[in-house]
Amino acid sequence: MFSFFKRKPADAADGLVGLGCDMHSHLIPGIDDGVKTVDDSIRLIRGLMELGYRKIITTPHINADIFPNTPEIIRNGEALVRAELARQGLEVGFSAAAEYLMDDHFYNLLSEGQQLLTLKDNMVLVELSFAVPAINLKELLFDLQVKGYQPVLAHPERYLYFGANKGWYDQLKETGCLFQLNLLSLRGHYGQESQQLAEWLIKKKYVDLVGTDMHHERHLELLRSPRVFKTVRQLLDAGLLRNPDL
Repeated sequence: MFSFFKRKPADAADGLVGLGCDMHSHLIPGIDDGVKTVDDSIRLIRGLMELGYRKIITTPHINADIFPNTPEIIRNGEALVRAELARQGLEVGFSAAAEYLMDDHFYNLLSEGQQLLTLKDNMVLVELSFAVPAINLKELLFDLQVKGYQPVLAHPERYLYFGANKGWYDQLKETGCLFQLNLLSLRGHYGQESQQLAEWLIKKKYVDLVGTDMHHERHLELLRSPRVFKTVRQLLDAGLLRNPDL
């Protein structure tokens, strides 16, 4: 009785089913600013499944000053979450890559020939400082490509210093950099300026991938939005997103 008052699961018409894969989140417990426990991980993964996701590539921070994670730490955390998913009988693809801050540590990893964690094949998710861009940004991107990697810039709409000179976006696209938009930016979660930059990037057809950047339950609630669903559907219909191929 009264079952018609229950929230209906998102369907292919208005949800995120068509994306298939979320490729930016922080769902390995206790290693960065994302979830704290494996129970938190499972609860958020269940929420993503209800929204229509069938594959999750989680991306812990690798930042030498704050989150000095290594591939071993990340792989151990991935195994922990995968084991719990299996124990609970949850059928969802779950793997781990990383979100690399483009800093001196990242430069050293490249110089030493360290193998980077990838989203798929050679795709590496990278981020910039929110305060100032790396002085040698173009050189780092070039070195990354010389090593055989495809750079994917995380949440370009959040680097507000690019807003004053949008030519930066043109230059980065010309270098072959892919752009990953945070879906929460469409809700104004990071502020009005980030939302406006997100909308501008969409109009420019510069968005190649979208991600939740999921850290906690509040993010999950914000994703349940007709605005998010509609924008994703428009991007998918335009054939602009690479998420379904991951």
